[in-house]
Amino acid sequence: MIKALGYCIGPFEGESALIEYPAVQEATVVGSPDDIRGLIVKAFVILKPRIKPSEAHIREIQNHVKNVSAPYKYPPAIEFVDALPKTISGNGNNAGKGE
Repeated sequence: MIKALGYCIGPFEGESALIEYPAVQEATVVGSPDDIRGLIVKAFVILKPRIKPSEAHIREIQNHVKNVSAPYKYPPAIEFVDALPKTISGNGNNAGKGE
């Protein structure tokens, strides 16, 4: 659980909302330290092939999560990555593969 601004946010909820966005292939969320809020939700996102990271995608993804989930569950920080950490069996902490 991520406790941000007094709310308990389950990572699976955030990950599920993220992968519903059409440009997202895989995603995971973590609690990230924030000087003002204590912790914030930070998302690590792999975009689908041929989609380039942009500030516009960040805003669109954030708005998508606010709309399909709850405003307090959106990730204020999004980092686009090429891969997510996986276990030796290939499982990872991401909703994009159904784990």
